[in-house]
Amino acid sequence: MLDAIRWDADLIHRYDQDGPRYTLYPTPYQFNSNVGSFDLLHALRGSRQAARPLSLYVHLPFCTDVCYHCQRNKVICKDRGRALPYLALLEKEIELIGCHLSQNQVVEQLHFGGGTPTFLGHTELRGLMSHLRKRFNLQNDDQGDFSIDIDPREADWPTMGLLRELGFNRISIGMPDLDPDVQHAINRRQTLQQTQTVIEAARTLQFRSIQIDLTYGLPRQTPERFANTIATVIALQPERVSVSGYTHQPERYMAQRKINAAELPTRAGKLAMLQHSVEQLTRAGYRYIGMDLFALPDDELAIAQEDGALQRSFHGYTTHGHCDLVGLGVSAISQIGDMYCQNNNDITLYQQSLGQGQLATIRGLRCNQDDQIRRYTIQALLCDSELRFDEIESIFGVSFKTYFQQTWPALEQMAADGLIQLNADAMTILPVGRLLAYAVCMQFDHCLPPRPASRFPQAM
Repeated sequence: MLDAIRWDADLIHRYDQDGPRYTLYPTPYQFNSNVGSFDLLHALRGSRQAARPLSLYVHLPFCTDVCYHCQRNKVICKDRGRALPYLALLEKEIELIGCHLSQNQVVEQLHFGGGTPTFLGHTELRGLMSHLRKRFNLQNDDQGDFSIDIDPREADWPTMGLLRELGFNRISIGMPDLDPDVQHAINRRQTLQQTQTVIEAARTLQFRSIQIDLTYGLPRQTPERFANTIATVIALQPERVSVSGYTHQPERYMAQRKINAAELPTRAGKLAMLQHSVEQLTRAGYRYIGMDLFALPDDELAIAQEDGALQRSFHGYTTHGHCDLVGLGVSAISQIGDMYCQNNNDITLYQQSLGQGQLATIRGLRCNQDDQIRRYTIQALLCDSELRFDEIESIFGVSFKTYFQQTWPALEQMAADGLIQLNADAMTILPVGRLLAYAVCMQFDHCLPPRPASRFPQAM
């Protein structure tokens, strides 16, 4: 079992920074137009020949209202009928992809993300799942890991019953903050009762896992207000809680321009929210898995981490990292072997390609050995907080210290500061460094400009 995390305000101030979350490495920012639909089809053939199991991601981008803090690819509309042309072309994509895979390839993991997947009506959800089952071999014995993003304002008991009937057994509930003043500032009015209704339905219908996704650093938040939200969430007893920091980028996300920057908390306020959240959740018995995620000790991810079987993929932490990931829908990302492919993130162009009978893949990346070495290193540190150098040397045939000789001085500085333990055979992220694991991983990211180890920017 990993040691509990420890809060060290000095190290947090010195090392904390904006950086990649490393659900993928290299990150999508490194994707290029040299990878297209032909490359995806070639990769799918390799997946079929190797009979690798599958993980499916389906992006459903529609929302009825805009949440000002949101950074997802979404389409805001009140007319539910606008989803029908998209669904017709999504089913076309399922046909085009599915015919290149085999029924012998079991789908172990499925996730509906968005947007708001339950923007779709019951008939549309039934039709989409039926189409997926026709083309893919979805596990139907409740052993699969089938999850869906839920907005409690767009779900009720009948909807939850339908989702369970369709095979979903995990839900992720978006609930940035319960404080009405904060909700008003981000245009997301969501009552505790709405969230409780969804959770009550999920418990009654025997969903295996409930995750609640919180955000700190939002306008009008204070440490006291956010602590109240955390306390309420703990009382709901979800299996998992995500506590992620808000990054204000109005130049990149148009909806964020509606946020009054003067109402954002200070950096000190954000750090206090994070510290209190960590303390409250750990006192309540939650284990810190990593990268914003907490889980109860008997949760599948906590057990996998204890057993050294935790992995990381586009889904975040998972036990299905051995699967080939097939992304469906606008902006969706696939990871087939060592190939990344991404669909067009413009819904009009996505639909245009499929309307012409062509896949919407427009960019991606072929991972070379250097990418694989760095990906393995980053994943080991994020999942296990430890990396044994002989593993790298055995798998890739390189000397770790020689390969990363330019990184070694920065690692030595981190060791001197107490973030990591470094010796000739391994490196371990210490309890005071676990909240800064991504900063350690950034030392191995060759796509970022080099940075002295203790001179990171002070921005959250």
